[in-house]
Amino acid sequence: MPLPPAPAKRAALLNTEGLDAAAPKSRSTRKSAPRRDTREVEAPVPTQAPEAPLAARKSEPMPAYKGERKAAAPARATAPKKKHTGPTKLFVLDTNVLMHDPMCLFRFEEHDVFLPMIVLEELDGHKKGMTEVARNARQTSRSLDALVASHNADIITGIKLDGTGHIEVGGRLFFQTEPLDFTLPSSLPQGKADNQILGVVEALRIKHAPREVVLVSKDINMRVKARALGLAAEDYQNDKTLEDGDLLYSGAIALPEDFWLKHAKEVESWQSGSHTFYRLSGPLVPDLHINQFVYYESAGEPSLYARVTEIRGNTVVLKTLKDFTHLKNAVWGVTTRNREQNFAMNLLTDPEIDFVTLTGTAGTGKTLMALAAGLTQVLDDRRYTEIIMTRATVSVGEDIGFLPGTEEEKMGPWMGALDDNLEFLAKGDGGGAGEWGRAATNELIKSRIKIKSMNFMRGRTFMNKYVIIDEAQNLTPKQMKTLITRAGPGTKIICMGNLAQIDTPYLTEGSSGLTYAVDRFKGWAHGGHITLARGERSRLADFASEVL
Repeated sequence: MPLPPAPAKRAALLNTEGLDAAAPKSRSTRKSAPRRDTREVEAPVPTQAPEAPLAARKSEPMPAYKGERKAAAPARATAPKKKHTGPTKLFVLDTNVLMHDPMCLFRFEEHDVFLPMIVLEELDGHKKGMTEVARNARQTSRSLDALVASHNADIITGIKLDGTGHIEVGGRLFFQTEPLDFTLPSSLPQGKADNQILGVVEALRIKHAPREVVLVSKDINMRVKARALGLAAEDYQNDKTLEDGDLLYSGAIALPEDFWLKHAKEVESWQSGSHTFYRLSGPLVPDLHINQFVYYESAGEPSLYARVTEIRGNTVVLKTLKDFTHLKNAVWGVTTRNREQNFAMNLLTDPEIDFVTLTGTAGTGKTLMALAAGLTQVLDDRRYTEIIMTRATVSVGEDIGFLPGTEEEKMGPWMGALDDNLEFLAKGDGGGAGEWGRAATNELIKSRIKIKSMNFMRGRTFMNKYVIIDEAQNLTPKQMKTLITRAGPGTKIICMGNLAQIDTPYLTEGSSGLTYAVDRFKGWAHGGHITLARGERSRLADFASEVL
C-alpha cells in the first residue's frame, strides 16, 4: 500500500481513510476518545469503548426500540452535572425529608448536606414502632452510622457521602458539632423544633456567606416561615416521578388527520382470527410504546381502534381491538360505554397482560370493569382461581375507632365500592331467576372474592390469582413495589385510583406510587395503562364533578 504524502505543516494530520483497518491506533486517536464517547450516546447500537470495564460492557443490553434509546439518552446527558464550576450549595435537611426517603442523603449530587442536632433528636423519637415512618427513621440511622464508621471519616471537616459505595455523590455530610448563634423574631417560640432548625439555617447563612444555604423540607408551613424570614427553602423534589400530573402517560394517542396520507404507501395488513394487523412505518413510530392504544376518528371515514403490539426499529405493528361496546361481547353482562372503557376492557381480558393500571375520576367505571373482567375469567374461563381485592385504608373523615371481627369483617366498611358493584353485577347476571337464584349467585360470587388487608401482604406469594388494588393513589412507591412483587406465576394485578383524590400526607400527583408504577411499566410488553376520561355514573355525578 502506498504511503500518504507527508504533511506540509506541523499541525496538519494525515488522511487515514484508507489506513483505518490496517494501521494501529495512534496518539491522536487516544486524544479524540472523549468525542467518541459523545457519539456513543446517539449511536443506535452501543460500541465497546476501550476504556470501559469488561463487566460494564457485558451487562450493557442491546436497545430493543427507539423508545428505550430516547429514554436512556437524557440520563447519560445529565451525568456531567457533577462537574460544577460555581460554588456548591449547602442543604439543611428537615426531619420529615429523612423519614420520607431514607436515601435522600445521596440525592444531592455534588452539594453538601447539613444535619442539625435537633433533627437527630427527632429521628431518635420516631424510630420505635412498626409503621413505615418508624422503619424509614431506623434505615436513616443505619445509613448515618455507616457513614460515620466509614474509612477516613472526619466529622469536623465533613464526611464524604461516597464512603459507603455511592460513587455518584460528590458532596460531604456535616453535623452540628457546636452551638450556633442566631436571632429569630420574638413571635417564634424558641423551644419548638421547627424554629430551632430555622435558626440553624439563619446562622449557617451568615457563617458561610456568600455560599447559598438552602432548607429542604416537606412541610409547607416550614417553607413558608423560612421564606418569610428571608431564607432559601425548597421542597424535596427527588421523590417526584413527574413535575406535572398532566405529563403522565395516558396510554392512548389520537392519530393525526393526515395519518393515512403519510402512511398508506407503506402499510402491510393481514387477518388473524377476528383481529386485523397493520405493519407500517413513518414519522409517528418513535412516539409510540408497546401496548399503547391508537385511534383514528374522522368524519366520513372509517374509524380505527388498535393497540401497538410490536416495535422494531422504524416499523410498528398495530392490532385491532375487540369491541366490548356491543352487547354480544358483554363481560358478565357489562358493556363499555365509551372509547377509553373499551381500551381498558381489552387490557383486563387479555391473558398476555399481567399488569394493568387504571386512572380516572370517580364514576369512570374502574372498579366495575375490573370486577366484571375478574368474575368472567375466574368463574367462566377458569383462568384464575380467585379474586383478591385490597385497598389503602385512608379515611376521609375522623376515625371511628377499632373495628371488631376477622380480617374480612374489619375490611368490610372500606369495601363499600366492592359491595355496590357486586350488587349491580349480580343483578345483571341473575336475569329472571328470582330471589333464590340471585341469592345463589351472590353466594357463588362472594366465595371467589377474598378481601385482604395490605398490612399482611409482606412475604406472601399469590399464584394464579386476580388481584385488584383499589385506591392505589394513596400508596408510596415503596408500598407499590411491595404489593406488585407479591405476584407469582399466572397472577394478574390491576392497580386503579384517582390521582386527584390523594389523602396521604407528603404524597402528590407526581410522587404517588400509582404515578410511579404507570411511568415505570410504560412500554413493557406485558403491562398496559389507560386513563379513563369520562364518567358514566349518572348525569348528576357528571355535573357535580364539573361544577363542584
